[in-house]
This record gives sequence, structure tokens and C-alpha cells, in this order.
Amino acid sequence: MSATRRVHAYPFEGEVHGLELHPKFEELRESDPLARVRPPYGGEGWLVTRYDDVRTANSDPRFSRNQIGEDTPRTTPLARRGDTILSMDPPEHTRLRKLVSKAFTARRMGAMQGWLEELFAGLLDTAEQKGAPADVVRDLAEPFTIAVICRLLGVPYEDREKFQHWSEVIMSTTAYTKEEAVAADASIRAYLADLVAARRTGEHDDLLQVLVSARDEGDRLSEDELITFGVTLLVAGHETSAHQLANMIYVLLTHEDQLALLRERPELLQRAVEELLRYVPLGNGVGNARTALEDVELSGGTVRAGEGVMAAAVNANRDPRMFDDPDRLDITREKNPHLAFGHGAHYCLGAQLARMELRVAIGGMLERFPGLRLAVPADEVEWKSGGLFRGPRRLPVAW
Repeated sequence: MSATRRVHAYPFEGEVHGLELHPKFEELRESDPLARVRPPYGGEGWLVTRYDDVRTANSDPRFSRNQIGEDTPRTTPLARRGDTILSMDPPEHTRLRKLVSKAFTARRMGAMQGWLEELFAGLLDTAEQKGAPADVVRDLAEPFTIAVICRLLGVPYEDREKFQHWSEVIMSTTAYTKEEAVAADASIRAYLADLVAARRTGEHDDLLQVLVSARDEGDRLSEDELITFGVTLLVAGHETSAHQLANMIYVLLTHEDQLALLRERPELLQRAVEELLRYVPLGNGVGNARTALEDVELSGGTVRAGEGVMAAAVNANRDPRMFDDPDRLDITREKNPHLAFGHGAHYCLGAQLARMELRVAIGGMLERFPGLRLAVPADEVEWKSGGLFRGPRRLPVAW
């Protein structure tokens, strides 16, 4: 039988500051690894917090992304659309993933390296010319990651304020109402529809053109799938990387021993990025719910067919069963099979690009500004709230 336990309201009670993990996650991981939770939207579900269970929920075909509806447990007002790649199981998921995978090949990503370095160097030039303090969020992280997704997808950079706002509303948990989220979703879909129409009147060397061609020539996409795919790539492509870059700079600047080590040994940059991906919580704790297609045994009990499971990857990345001294930032860590990009069929398509962006930006900042430091006390940094992603509103730095 499924375990009968207390139902926990999620998000958990009590404030956490900045990038702290709510202590309830660790408590449940050790005492109730299959916990019954009631998120703010949809119905009740299970929360898994141990590394092995999170990985299983992410990759085991007995869990489906496709079985979704208004009663699916979730943290956002809008239910996930059924025609997004995030909601598909193989073979439909495989069909869509193949369409864009060629845009993220190692060869194509390698060819972008020089352009990324030049782009970020230009942003550093501007910051240096303006003088300290600079804002990592507004002056570096956002313009960098937005320019990258705009180039890759084929979206005009000058439209960034519009789609940034729509993205923020769509990805909110409590900051905006459901009505506002519905309106933002309609606006960004209409915006992508206009870009799609433009691709039908001329050739463009971008990912949106690839998707339009797949729709018009190969009939491998429906029109709704095309629009939804464009929205997904645009929103995920800049929101996650921008937040994580600012978060990582904050963490490095508040861990002086690790920062000093990275400055002394810049060859550790790649390993440092992997450790920051493990250590730094990007989201609010849980990902998209999966639905069990049959009874599945996990730590702490059985998930019955038809029940929803939410997986806490941020807590799995701190599981002592997998990581030695998991609550310590250690940029020399060798064994690091973190789940920051997910696991299995839905492993993040843009993981290689995100890693490259982070290495270019973190390495570039530390090289340009050897004396980089926070320009305000750490406890005065203001953090965003009410959304899926964590991050500072502004991160003033000096050098």
C-alpha cells in the first residue's frame, strides 16, 4: 500500500534567505523520503528527495510526463501544455528532440566559443568603462544570455524587454495571478507566431527556421507544436542561464577560500562550474510532476499508478549517499554526477551551451577583474521572490 503520512503544504512554511535550501528538504530526505505534499495548484502528490529516487523519477519509463491536467500537482498557476517537449514521452518526445539536437552538437557549440568570448568581453569593456559598481544581473548576466538565445533561435535582441516580462509572468508562482499568466502566455505565443510567419517569406540561418522547415516541408511538427517549441526554447534559454550565472558569482564571492583557489588555479574552472551546478539551487526545489503509469517502489513506500511525483533535484544534489560532505562547496570535487540538468530522456538539450556560457562568463570576470568583490554586504543583496527561479534582483560588484 502507499504510505499513509501527514500531508505537507508546499512550499514549506518559514522563510529561507537567498540560496539557502529549506531545512525541510533535508528532514524529509532522511525521515520521509516519499512525502505526501499539497502544492498550491493541482492536486496532492508525492515528493521524492533522495538522489536515487529523483533520478528514477526523471528517467524511468514507468513515470510519464504526458499524463497531465488541471489536477496535476504543480507550483505554477498555469498547467503545463500537452504539446510542449517538456510534457512528452517517447516516441513523440524523441521526434521533437531530434529536430533541434543538431543545433546543439559539440561541433556547433565549439564554433560558438569564440563568439561567446567576444560577446562577453564587450560587456566587460562596457562595465569597466562605466566604472564600479557594476550590476552582474543587468550589466552582464541578462544581456549575455539573452544575446545568445536570440542568436541561436533567431529572435530580435531589441525585443528583449517584452519577452523578458512575459517569461517572468509565465514562470511565476505567486508574483502574478493566473489571469496575468494566461495573458502573458497568449502574448508570447502571438509574438512567436509573427516570427514564424517571417520565416516563411525568406531564409534565415537560425533554429526557428529549422523548426519552420520541419513543419512546412517535413510535416514533422504541428503549428501549435512549432509555436510552443519556440516559446519553450526562448523562455528556458535565457531565464535559467541568467539566474544561474548571477547565483554562481554570488556564491563564489561569498566563499573566499574557493574563490582564492580558483584565482590561483584557473585550470580548475571546468570542475568549478560542475561543482557550482551541483551546489547552487536554481529553482524553488521541485521540477515538473511525473505520473506513475504503474505501481513503483521508491525509498519509503509505493507510488500507485495514476499518482503524481515531484522530484527535488536541488536536494538530491546534497544527498550524502552520493556526495561526500555535500553541503560544502569544493571546486576540486572529482566525482560529481549532479542532476542540475536532469537525467534520462529529458536531460537538458542546452546543457553543453549552458556550461560553455558559465565557463566563459565566470572565467572572463575573474580574469578581467582579479579584485572582484561584492559592492554591498552579502546580507544586503536583495533576492527575487514569487517565481520558479531564484536569483538576486541586482548584484553590485566592485574591483
